[in-house]
Amino acid sequence: MVNLKNDERLDYLLAEDLKIIQSPSVFAFSLDAVLLARFVYVPIQKGRLIDLCSGNGVIPLFLSLRTKGSITGVEIQERLYDMAIRSIEYNQLGNKLDMIHGDLKDMPALLGHGKYDVVTCNPPYFPTSSKEEINLNEHLAIARHELLCTLDDAIRVSSQLVKQGGKVAFVHRPGRLLDIVESMRKYSLEPKRIQFVYPKAGKEANTLLVEAIKGGKPDLKILQPLTVYNEDNEYTPELKEILYGNK
Repeated sequence: MVNLKNDERLDYLLAEDLKIIQSPSVFAFSLDAVLLARFVYVPIQKGRLIDLCSGNGVIPLFLSLRTKGSITGVEIQERLYDMAIRSIEYNQLGNKLDMIHGDLKDMPALLGHGKYDVVTCNPPYFPTSSKEEINLNEHLAIARHELLCTLDDAIRVSSQLVKQGGKVAFVHRPGRLLDIVESMRKYSLEPKRIQFVYPKAGKEANTLLVEAIKGGKPDLKILQPLTVYNEDNEYTPELKEILYGNK
């Protein structure tokens, strides 16, 4: 049994056997989170992973299917943190996943420097937000806009948390590519893999996946582009494989 609050619902995590608590008025995970969880290289047998800006815990839940290592999620909003905790309990993953309710900028002091093999982050995308947007829905405004942390904050903290040779992966908007690369290099993170995601063939890319190595040597690979929908507005075969595997 799971204790659902207000307008929460219990959704299947795509084709997986996991379920996640979501709320349309507070937070529901997007394709971006799924793509990041599938894109990042993770150690299969062991290792320590941490996900920043975790929301309702969707990325830690997805990562739990790909690694036997331990996974920590960090979320500043108490409502989303509470949803993540209950999802972890419902899926009986408390021995593998844990959540921290706090500001990601405090994590290096709290958890220590260079302790993690992998850091993932789906940060707020937009630099500013109007007072009207914040008043309309504070939860969504904080998730989407750089109100409580900036892109530079997230990259700096990721660099502090990851080990030398460890991986840091972000999902963001293509328009911030140069900001991401500049900030990563400032904090000794060398971008190694980039993939652009296109909504449909003939459209501009609207999502960027980037993975860096702490202290890595310059050698950037641009992966094959990923297209989400075909001409019939159905998921492409590549996207179906990412979402559902070979099921």
